[in-house]
Amino acid sequence: MTTPATSSASDPAPAPGQADAPASRRGTVVAVDGTSGSGKSSTCRAVAARLGLAYLDTGAMFRAMTWWMLEQGVDVHDAAAVAERCEEPRIVSGTDPEAPTIHVDGTDVAAAIRTDAVTGSVSPVSTVPAVRARLLTMQREVIADAVRGTGIVVEGRDIGSVVAPDAPVKLYLTADPAARAARRAAEEGGSDLAATQAVLLDRDRIDSSRATAPLTMAEGAVHIDTTPFTLDEVVAQVVGLVRAVGTRA
Repeated sequence: MTTPATSSASDPAPAPGQADAPASRRGTVVAVDGTSGSGKSSTCRAVAARLGLAYLDTGAMFRAMTWWMLEQGVDVHDAAAVAERCEEPRIVSGTDPEAPTIHVDGTDVAAAIRTDAVTGSVSPVSTVPAVRARLLTMQREVIADAVRGTGIVVEGRDIGSVVAPDAPVKLYLTADPAARAARRAAEEGGSDLAATQAVLLDRDRIDSSRATAPLTMAEGAVHIDTTPFTLDEVVAQVVGLVRAVGTRA
């Protein structure tokens, strides 16, 4: 289903550097899950910037772990080997939505984690329970720190169901597979649409069927099908939902 806009896309946005973050939303946690290519990252970063909240991309943390495993020569298809080494890397996520960062052992890996090698290996690494347990602890630490300030928008695949099940705002973003493939292909500089769609659907299958923290719509989450909307329209919907929760608080 498609959630009707709670707030118009024509709502005036704050001037640059002037985030819309009234005191009623201090400590807000916005948990955003959904399928790859549904617009999660762009939406979450824009919402966080507009509302003056921190931002955490949990997917980047799994990619960072995967990058480290590849650099260390660990067989990512050997779950026992991955589990044995997953406590070693020091992963630090920057939470500025205007310029999010990700470092491993002090090295900036923002570009390195988006390579084909990492993309092709992140699924087996992310299914290892020990990896998910370690990153879950780290994610909750980042969220707890942000809650002491203005709050945070967190995106991933198990945020509302596992990482932050008590988040006052929980969203589940999806889009038509063809639309998702077109968006992802555009991001990657014109990749083959059919191949891109096949990769996305395979990732959905793996994420939805894994034994630990599978991709699912959390109880109480608002489903937004982003297919017919522009980014600004989706952002406006999410901002409206956060405002509504802030008003009720």
